[in-house]
Amino acid sequence: TIDLGRASGFAILGGSAVTFTAPMNKVTGDVGVSPGSSITGTENLTLTGSSTINNGGAAGAQSDSTTAYGNAANTTLNPTTGTIADNILGGLNLTPGVYDGGALDLTGVLTLTGGPNDVWIFRAASSLITASGSSVVLSGGASPCNVFWQVTSSATLGSGSSFDGTILALTSISLGDGVTVDGRLLAQNGAVTLIHDTIN
Repeated sequence: TIDLGRASGFAILGGSAVTFTAPMNKVTGDVGVSPGSSITGTENLTLTGSSTINNGGAAGAQSDSTTAYGNAANTTLNPTTGTIADNILGGLNLTPGVYDGGALDLTGVLTLTGGPNDVWIFRAASSLITASGSSVVLSGGASPCNVFWQVTSSATLGSGSSFDGTILALTSISLGDGVTVDGRLLAQNGAVTLIHDTIN
């Protein structure tokens, strides 16, 4: 699996900023930003956890997130199981493994079938984009804690979509209206932006 270290307690970790746009967002877990210093729209946030801006906790978490990103990308540590054909995730039912692609696209349903200790790592050489209403479905007892998305640029989750796993993005992470994520949003250099979303 990918050891997140001090980032494991963060539901959201931004590099430059974290922004919450009305209506209300619900987050279970900590929210932080480092090395940036901006968390805005907290009046649009119901938070079960703490909020930290560029202090020791956020900086340490960002450091460990960067390490986790590098480990996920490392093909020696995590040899490739398969390549996502045409970068299209929708309609696939994937067993545990390490899957490579370019600009990964999810339209429709991606099913991950395995047990509670099985691990999936997805490596996007470019972006990760999910369409409105798309979803990741876990089957057989699979855990969202063991699903990782290493994104070389930015991730965008479409409105009304349902997503599982930890996103480790080099740049930014943007969520449309009404997205539900069981996992974490960890951006190294850019911002994390939400509007009326739920992060567990």
